[in-house]
Amino acid sequence: MIFLFKFRRVNSVAVMLRRGLLTWVSRVGGLLVLLCCSLSLLYVMTCSPPHSNDPPLSHVLPRAGPNHPSLGGTGAGIGAGAVGIGGTGGGPAQSGGPPGAHSYQVLLQEREEQHRLHISSLKKQIAQLKEALQERSQQLKGIQESLKRASGGLTDGQEGGASQGGGPGDAPGAKSQQADLQEFLRGQLSKAEVSAGTRLPSEYAVVPFESFTLQKVYQLEMGLTRHPEEKPVRKDKRDELGEVLEMALHSLNTPSSQQDSGGAVEKAQTSKVYMSSDFIEGITRTEKDKGTLYELTFRGDYSHEFRRLVLFRPFGPLMKVKNEKVDTANVPINIIVPLSRRTDKFKQFMHNFREVCVRQDGRIHLTVVYFGKEQMSEVRSTLENTSREANFKNFTLLQLDEEFSRGRGLDIGARAWKGGNVLLFFCDVDIYFTADFLNTCRLNTQPGKKVFYPVLFSQYNPSLIYGSPERIPPVEQQLVIKKDTGFWRDFGFGMTCQYRSDFINIGGFDINIKGWGGEDVHLYRKYLHSNLLVVRAPSRGLFHLWHEKHCADELPPDQYRMCMQSKAMNEASHGQLGMLFFRHEIEAHLRKQKQQQNPNIKKT
Repeated sequence: MIFLFKFRRVNSVAVMLRRGLLTWVSRVGGLLVLLCCSLSLLYVMTCSPPHSNDPPLSHVLPRAGPNHPSLGGTGAGIGAGAVGIGGTGGGPAQSGGPPGAHSYQVLLQEREEQHRLHISSLKKQIAQLKEALQERSQQLKGIQESLKRASGGLTDGQEGGASQGGGPGDAPGAKSQQADLQEFLRGQLSKAEVSAGTRLPSEYAVVPFESFTLQKVYQLEMGLTRHPEEKPVRKDKRDELGEVLEMALHSLNTPSSQQDSGGAVEKAQTSKVYMSSDFIEGITRTEKDKGTLYELTFRGDYSHEFRRLVLFRPFGPLMKVKNEKVDTANVPINIIVPLSRRTDKFKQFMHNFREVCVRQDGRIHLTVVYFGKEQMSEVRSTLENTSREANFKNFTLLQLDEEFSRGRGLDIGARAWKGGNVLLFFCDVDIYFTADFLNTCRLNTQPGKKVFYPVLFSQYNPSLIYGSPERIPPVEQQLVIKKDTGFWRDFGFGMTCQYRSDFINIGGFDINIKGWGGEDVHLYRKYLHSNLLVVRAPSRGLFHLWHEKHCADELPPDQYRMCMQSKAMNEASHGQLGMLFFRHEIEAHLRKQKQQQNPNIKKT
């Protein structure tokens, strides 16, 4: 009984709790439903189009008006503060109406109009920016012209302290513009091929140098009217070179304080007063999109000392890049000559070598790489006679018992040197050079930075130049750079000066190439594809002596025709070949002249 009573009591309590929970849940649910209905009604009232005198959404979108800065009005200019989002509500009255499709159509039209006005405003701003940019360009051009007329202001790195022709308020702007101009010009200098070379795709992409002295310019691009050696007849060319020389002399004789870091020692070194007579030669070239580079060489205090100046004109004022002393006293040259037979030419070569290299220069080592055994004794005898008569011991004779290969001979000669990093000059037996050329070879090379590929002057057939073999003068008197005596051999790359370390690092010659030709272009392209600076310039002290060219009958027709064309190019100038071609007409004309003169002579 007690257990049953307790069970009924617990059951009644559970029933009461269930009834109370259901009542509470129903009341909460009713409150939530009432709350949702209230929120829905409030949302509908809020989002319905307002019935007022303002156009739709005028409280959200900015209005277009004459004083609205962002929509092309006459308010604040470009860069003014942000535009507020509140409108003035000052538009014309509109009749109210129920919300519908018409209201939304009006809204879209208004927004489209506002976007159209905004685009118009942007166009006006772009036009204003273009005008400002044009003004800035004109100001920079004016500053550039004023700097060009100034006396060395940019060259010596000096900046004026006061504004020229302007008030105190103009000085900061002028200084800023001058700094911008200087930054632009130095950017042109950094992009130009001055201190380091750039990778080039082929030999046709090289911009060659022209060389010049006080009176003459030595140029490659001649055509049929210009001469390989001529005076600068054009006034702009004369003025250009005169300005460069004047600038160089001014820089040498009045060094800036930035260069005098050595104190009294530097002053003692620059105590010499340089004159135009101290100028030896210079080279120049123009990169069309960057500027013109000039390298000028002057005589120093001693025979083995030189002063070199590098100037750059970045389509504006000249900029002094470098002013350095170059001492070539301890720069020997190893001249390497590959040879096979041709002992008569070798004797002629050694005659010039004895005069120029032994007696005049005295810092030359000769390496002869001989192929085969035939006439080897004559070559050895020639070298021993020179050594005995001129007291010359700096030569090496290497013999290779194999087929002649110019590239292999030069490669073996370069690698046979064991005396450190030496300057190499690859030469042929039919080349004549002067002592000035040897100095040019030293000045235009630098290990790890520059290699020198001179363009030599190739001699025409002396028999055609002078009329007959009996009239041919000695070789020294034939070395005249004229249009009718020869041409710049700008298609040849065999004569070159470079340091042994650069030659080894670049990979040397392709020793698989046999005979003559091909190996020089292969090496030249290697240097062009590297970061070394390739100096390509005509050299007034390097000559290719004429020798007869044989075209073998075994050659195919196309190769034989090319060989004959090359032979004709090396025989005589365009005018001389024309005289040979029309010699029968010329002889007939001379005979007629004599016949016409004979009757007159008889009458008199």
